[in-house]
Amino acid sequence: MRVYLVQHGEAKREEEDPARPLTEEGKREVEDVARFLAELGVRVDRILHSGKLRAAQTADILGGHLKPVKGVEKADGLEPLADPEIWARRLEEADEELMLVGHLPHLARLVSLLIVGKSDVEVMRFRYGAVACLEKIEKGRWSILWIVRPDTIPESFKRSGGSRARA
Repeated sequence: MRVYLVQHGEAKREEEDPARPLTEEGKREVEDVARFLAELGVRVDRILHSGKLRAAQTADILGGHLKPVKGVEKADGLEPLADPEIWARRLEEADEELMLVGHLPHLARLVSLLIVGKSDVEVMRFRYGAVACLEKIEKGRWSILWIVRPDTIPESFKRSGGSRARA
């Protein structure tokens, strides 16, 4: 089983807009990531988000490209300060490919808990719009398969509108 952990795209500052929607740059970067993941053949059964506007918008953009069979919906326990143990337990029981769209520090703490068993060890650094793909090796053991960040997507892919050049 795989789980994809996604930090929401860049959002407006609270002083600018208390609802904190995605900025234009945030939308563009998440679109690039979503097209790239679709091109790679990433498939998810469901995309879950925290319910905060920036996470919901990010999840909707990803859902538009990845077309999860069970849709996009809000889930509890994905808020910035949520206990990572909640999702660590849920993922042990899960039997579907999930994408979780959330926030820091929660995502960083969750990936650390899954990989090294402790939530206070920095295993990776997230960035707006970044996706970490983790795979369950066996009960209680996970591995990071890959990480995609908006700044690692080739410019040629972005300029082509999302399709890789065919030879």
